[in-house]
Amino acid sequence: MNRIEKLINELCPDGVEFKELGEVCEIADNKRKPIKSSLRITGNIPYYGANNIQDYVEGFTHKGEYILLAEDGSASLENYSVQYVNGKFWANNHVHVIRGKEEILNRFLFHWFKNMNFIPYLTGGTRAKLTKTKMVQIKIPIPPLPVQEEIVKILDNFTELEAELEAELEARKKQYEYYREELLTFEDHEVEYAILGELCKIGDGLHGTPKYNSSGKFYFINGNNLKKGKLVFEENTKKVDKEMFIKHGIEFPPDKTLFMSINGTIGSVAFFAGESIVLGKSVAYFILNSTSLDLKFLYYLLQTTFANNYYETQKTGATIKNLGLKALRKFKIPLPYKNGKPDLEKQKQIVAILDKFDALVNDISEGLPAEIKARRKQYEYYREKLLTFKEKEQSE
Repeated sequence: MNRIEKLINELCPDGVEFKELGEVCEIADNKRKPIKSSLRITGNIPYYGANNIQDYVEGFTHKGEYILLAEDGSASLENYSVQYVNGKFWANNHVHVIRGKEEILNRFLFHWFKNMNFIPYLTGGTRAKLTKTKMVQIKIPIPPLPVQEEIVKILDNFTELEAELEAELEARKKQYEYYREELLTFEDHEVEYAILGELCKIGDGLHGTPKYNSSGKFYFINGNNLKKGKLVFEENTKKVDKEMFIKHGIEFPPDKTLFMSINGTIGSVAFFAGESIVLGKSVAYFILNSTSLDLKFLYYLLQTTFANNYYETQKTGATIKNLGLKALRKFKIPLPYKNGKPDLEKQKQIVAILDKFDALVNDISEGLPAEIKARRKQYEYYREKLLTFKEKEQSE
């Protein structure tokens, strides 16, 4: 029998009482105050909205240990936004600000809410809302404080380990970016500059709106579908049928094609791996047609400061920026040369080093992302196990 089981058997063998949030929590919503971004004075106090810190400002609305529950605008209904804060902070009107009274610990509350299904308490459609009226009705278990303390101790160990791994991953990302810059920055005598449009066929996707079909077999993609070197299809990614593909699709060779976002968010890159797709106009494609350039070398090069500086000089548009195909075709990129010839071996050596870093910081099947994913699943398993209580029967 573990310590928590022993405590439950000793302190609450008949189950625990469930009480409504409004009875066991202090609600501090009346102190909230939204500020337009243009009116915020920069400082070191976190400014919280529905989905985490939005800014850092001067002054504060609250001071102490609180739980923030998204009132509206949470990114995921199934994983509703729950935040723990301790210290001075500013809360806008998109979060409820609460804390436990004497019979419940705030960290216990935090873990309970992270484990909770909020959907039955939400109102509204696509922009769901947790009203105060509904929030105060949320039922919360109130085990004895020693049980809460033991549960918090165990679950905090998991979250602290995950935070340490996240910090290490962030450090590795910076290290990766540093070495990518170092390895892809050359002295003039080491390289010759080649025009990208002479090494690749460069084009973009459909300039218009296709006829969508939810039963179609082809994804209609834009720049948002390019993430960490891969094409990613979300639940809301539009689809088209074969007729639209025949009309607007392009046959891409999987081992020679690279995509890049050129509208809005510029510079996200991804390889083509044979997916069934039709491109939108916010994605450019590069089809390699030269033996002087390694495709993966180009993939890494397009993410460097050298490349981003070029994009900045070539972007057009006022509100939404766009990078034109003409600019991409005339882009002069550095190619390592040896004995007067393109040095493909050097390109492959650079790629091999960067591939190792990339796997460490981006590949969810290995390295730190895999370890973080495993720890998160472990935390979720124990959170579910530890926060499942038998409800105490009410005496008549």
